[in-house]
Amino acid sequence: MTLHDLQNALEANPKQFPRFVLPDGDYIPAHAHVTEVGHVVRNFIDCGELTGKEEKILLQTHVGDDTDHRLRSDRFAKILQMGNRVIPSADLDVDVEYDCCVVAQYPIAEAAPDGEHLNLILQRGRTQCRTRERRESETAADCCTTSAACC
Repeated sequence: MTLHDLQNALEANPKQFPRFVLPDGDYIPAHAHVTEVGHVVRNFIDCGELTGKEEKILLQTHVGDDTDHRLRSDRFAKILQMGNRVIPSADLDVDVEYDCCVVAQYPIAEAAPDGEHLNLILQRGRTQCRTRERRESETAADCCTTSAACC
């Protein structure tokens, strides 16, 4: 989900309470705060020596001791608007960072109204071998068995 899509969902449901739904169906606690809106740029070189760049928006959540805290969609939308000062484009995908026992990042897949809540469905991110994917799409062969330049 892009930042633009998320903003539209929040603005269309201003009185609802966003609820982050983890990939296993559990929730980030309802009293979580969105403490940071960031623009993350990752420059990399893969195992096949190809360089690349990824950009995304990262929303940092923090679960504090204030269990009475509830973030409503209209307030969440205002927090995202503050992020416009550091975000170059609303067309970037949004990930949510959550610290449950390790810090993990989850892309937002969709927003779905559910009673008083606006469920923000999180999906699992994945690691990938870009060289393998490139080679498989080019030759349908496993790059790691055909090239010393991979993995």
